[in-house]
Amino acid sequence: MIGLDPGLQNTGWGVIDIMGNKLTYVADGTVHSKRDDPLAWRLRSLHEGLADVLTFYEPNEAAVEETFVNKNPTTTLKLGEARGVVLLAPALAGLPVAEYSANRIKKSVVGVGHAGKPQVQMMVRRLLPGCDFESADSADALAVAICHSHFAGTGRIWSAAVAEARP
Repeated sequence: MIGLDPGLQNTGWGVIDIMGNKLTYVADGTVHSKRDDPLAWRLRSLHEGLADVLTFYEPNEAAVEETFVNKNPTTTLKLGEARGVVLLAPALAGLPVAEYSANRIKKSVVGVGHAGKPQVQMMVRRLLPGCDFESADSADALAVAICHSHFAGTGRIWSAAVAEARP
């Protein structure tokens, strides 16, 4: 499964394997766009970089951090456009895509919804032994993947129990 942390300049990605309740670190990285490029080319760079990652690692599902509203409306709009590309790339690859708020991710990984980045990064290292993430963006993406593993696993167990209980 792949977790994605959207950003126009830097989009973090993190791939983990999930076996029951055991999480295993696979890889992480950051897709970059050039600040001086026109917006359309920056979005294209993000899409191409993510498409390459998805093709190489072949995850079976994706999770994306929801965008928070920034004080600057132009910045918020551009981040929203980047987030659209980040949602589209795995969808085009045929993957189910889940979305989680930053507070839900932090609470899932650290236990506190308003945890700081250092706390999240420390817990990512603890939950994924051998993980030495490339950047803060890829650490955030791994946190998204961890969060999804918790919620998706519970959802699968719940769905199976409901299906089994039906006559």
